[in-house]
Amino acid sequence: MRSTIGISGNWEQQKGELKLKFAALTDSDLLFLEGKKEEMLVKLQMKLGKTKEELYKIIKAL
Repeated sequence: MRSTIGISGNWEQQKGELKLKFAALTDSDLLFLEGKKEEMLVKLQMKLGKTKEELYKIIKAL
């Protein structure tokens, strides 16, 4: 099962909400560069101890 992650024009808002929810996240962790989404997601998985699907659900719920 492969979901799409809602990183779009409102990423700045989503990023702020993620930082509030997970105090350990930094701006560097949430740096979204075009074409580098998968690398950012892997970094978040490792830092938060979440699966990719869990991350998709968290971000989609924002």
